[in-house]
Amino acid sequence: MKFHYLTLCAALALYSCNQTEEQDMTEATATQTEAPAAGNVYGEAFAEENVITVAELQQTAAKTDSVQATVAAEIVESCQAKGCWMDVKLADNSTMKVKFRDYDFFLPVEDLSGRQVVFTGTAQKKTVSVAERKHYAEDAGKSAEEINAINTPSEELSFIADGVILK
Repeated sequence: MKFHYLTLCAALALYSCNQTEEQDMTEATATQTEAPAAGNVYGEAFAEENVITVAELQQTAAKTDSVQATVAAEIVESCQAKGCWMDVKLADNSTMKVKFRDYDFFLPVEDLSGRQVVFTGTAQKKTVSVAERKHYAEDAGKSAEEINAINTPSEELSFIADGVILK
C-alpha cells in the first residue's frame, strides 16, 4: 500500500510541475502578443496626428500649468536601471524628463541617446528635489562625483506619457 501511495504522490508532483511550466508558457505567449507592434510602440497606442515640436511645447507650457500634447523629440538619455524614464532635448538645449503614467510601461534598458521619439500625454511645470535629481543621476549611471555635485532643486518642465513611439 505504501508503494501505491508514494507512486501517486510522485505522479501528482510531476503533473503539477508540468502544469506550472505549461501555464508559464501560456503566460509568456500572452505577454509576447501584448508586446508593442513592430517593437516600437510602448504604452497606449496612438496616432501620430497633431504632433508638435519641443519648441511649440515650451511656448504653450509657458502660458499654462499643464498641456495635453503629442510631441516629437530626440532622446538625450534614459533610465539604465529599468527603463522608467527618458530625458528629451528641448529647443534651448536643456532637457525635459519624460516618465510613464503609473509606471504602466517601460522602454528598453539600453542607450537610447540620439534616437527620435514621439510621445503623447501631459506636460507640466514641476520642482524637482535634490533627492529626486540624485536618484535620476544614479539611474542614468552618473559617477559618484556627478551625483554629489547635485545640491539644489530645479524648476523643470516634465512630461507624463501615456504612450511612446520609439523611432
